Amino acid sequence: SDEKLDLNDSKWEDIHVITGALKMFFRELPEPLFTYNHFNDFVNAIKQEPRQRVLAVKDLIKQLPKPNQDTMQVLFRHLKRVVENGEKNRMTYQSIAIVFGPTLLKPEKETGNIAVHTVYQNQIVELILLELNSIFGR
Repeated sequence: SDEKLDLNDSKWEDIHVITGALKMFFRELPEPLFTYNHFNDFVNAIKQEPRQRVLAVKDLIKQLPKPNQDTMQVLFRHLKRVVENGEKNRMTYQSIAIVFGPTLLKPEKETGNIAVHTVYQNQIVELILLELNSIFGR
């Protein structure tokens, strides 16, 4: 909403509150950041041999609506900074992927493959974090 928040207020000191709000924002979007109609394409891209994955994911991101691409770039650059401070916050590429994968990328209708989808969702997020500069440039 258009509510003005004072992030200096002590209620925002707990990083889990802010992270939870960020995850909730993405979870409650009418459509995930990685749009429904591209879910299977991203899953197929991550199944490719390692050298092809980055190019396939990069090409798919370019097919997303421009606001999604821009938001994705800002979000992943931020998450990369979180990982770079892993000594302090104990967040790794894998842990960020586990936390954000299912929130950012999901099928429109869940099937019996929830566990399999979760693995792919996490791998896609992790790949983007690891290959951030290759995918979005510097």
